[in-house]
Amino acid sequence: ERQNLRHLICGNVDQPFLNEIGNLIGLERLELEWPMVAKDLSPLLALKGLIYLSIDSPRHISDFRALLELPALRTLIITNPKKMADLSWLVEAHHLEVIGIEGGMLTPYNIPTLAPLSGLRSLRAFLGVSTRLADQSLEPLINCPRLEYLGIACVAPLSEFDRLKNAKPHLICDWFRPEMWATLGTARN
Repeated sequence: ERQNLRHLICGNVDQPFLNEIGNLIGLERLELEWPMVAKDLSPLLALKGLIYLSIDSPRHISDFRALLELPALRTLIITNPKKMADLSWLVEAHHLEVIGIEGGMLTPYNIPTLAPLSGLRSLRAFLGVSTRLADQSLEPLINCPRLEYLGIACVAPLSEFDRLKNAKPHLICDWFRPEMWATLGTARN
C-alpha cells in the first residue's frame, strides 16, 4: 500500500517485518536500526532502486553477499555485525561508493584485514569507527583510485597513516593531523 515511500527508518526488524519491507519496491533509502533480528536478507533484493542501506546490530546474519546484488546501492553501512567474520564478501563491491563497517559503542569490530577493499573502483569513503585492524595495514586503501575520505579508528601505527597520506595527499583523514597523535602519547608507534 505504501509504494510511493522512498525513505524508511525502522527498528527491531524481525523476519516478517523485513519480508514486508521487501514489498516497498519504491524505497531508495532504508535504515534498519537497533536491533536487526531478521535472519535472511533476501527480501531486500526486490528493492532494485535502493541507493542507501544501513543495518544496525544484525544479530543473526553472517553472510551479507546478497546485498551486493542490489544494482542501485551506493552506500552500505553495517554497524556492530556480530557474526561477520571478515570483509572478503566486499571484494567485488565495485559499485559501492561509501562502505561503513563499524563496531558498536562498547564492542569494537575486529577487522582481520582491509585487503578485500583493495582496488574497489568506486569507493569514495570508508568508515570504520570503533574498529580494530588485526594486520594494521592501510596499504589496500592506496589501491582505491577514488578514495576521498577515511573515517576510521586509530587502527594502525603512525607509519601506516604516513604512508597512506604520502600516496593519497588529498585524502581526508583525522589521523593525518599531528594533534590526533599527540593525544595518544607513546601509543603512536
